[in-house]
Amino acid sequence: MKTSKVSLRGITKETFKEILRLKVSPSQEKFVASNAASLAEAHFHPDTAWYRAVYADGVPAGFVMLELKADKQEYFLWRFMIDARFQGQGVGRRALELVFEQVKNLPGRAVLETTCVPGEGSPGPFYEKMGFVYTGAKEEGELVMRREL
Repeated sequence: MKTSKVSLRGITKETFKEILRLKVSPSQEKFVASNAASLAEAHFHPDTAWYRAVYADGVPAGFVMLELKADKQEYFLWRFMIDARFQGQGVGRRALELVFEQVKNLPGRAVLETTCVPGEGSPGPFYEKMGFVYTGAKEEGELVMRREL
């Protein structure tokens, strides 16, 4: 299997429509908000939302959004999606590794938290492979996970 070069890039008025077209498989839709909803949410949280498109070999392949509360030194993986066409190719793993490097360069503790909806097809097992552990806490019905960086 070919290894794609993965990068995180800003989203511009020229590229946002490509990012809006990215979709997870239908069975995964209940686990992640659409990119349109995520970008709208980011618009209303300009002080804390940090978001990027995931590219694989120069082609839009996913979306990531963090909630950065630098004043509290709290960092949260708010959204993460890889288009169904790019799943199973290592793109998600490499994209999250880039996110980890981003968070390590932020002030304070190098900890990233996220939540996931439990159930068949949940991203929980993927996050566990990436070093996240369940904390035992729940937030709005979702299971809280964290990863020390």
